[in-house]
Amino acid sequence: MRGNGTREEKREVSQDPFGEVIFAYTREQAIEDGVLVDVTELAKEAGFRYPTCVTRAVWDRYVEVPEGVSGQDETGRLWDILWMARFGIQRNRSGSEVLFKLCVANEPGPAKPVTLKAVCGPGDNAEPVITIMLPNED
Repeated sequence: MRGNGTREEKREVSQDPFGEVIFAYTREQAIEDGVLVDVTELAKEAGFRYPTCVTRAVWDRYVEVPEGVSGQDETGRLWDILWMARFGIQRNRSGSEVLFKLCVANEPGPAKPVTLKAVCGPGDNAEPVITIMLPNED
């Protein structure tokens, strides 16, 4: 009750305890901007059931073939990432985040081990999606 105590006033209660969203950067926008690279089609072939992206940093460092490296192509390098991510996910079925290793040839000579991270989280409509990223990305 407010005022003189004879009249009840209804107070509107916000449904969102944090208030109105001021700005949201969606997964779709990140794909359009090139921050994420949608690799869902090849990921399906590798056995993934959810939409899958890699971050621009993963694409630039480990999918694109560096100059001077022969006998490789982007599809093969991406396949290796997806296959090892899937293997890592299968080995660790608890949690939404998995670190996995693979060997990548970024210079002439033998491939060197790198660690990547696969995260399963909510997409723009709360559907499950997978993002493969560098271990220090989130």
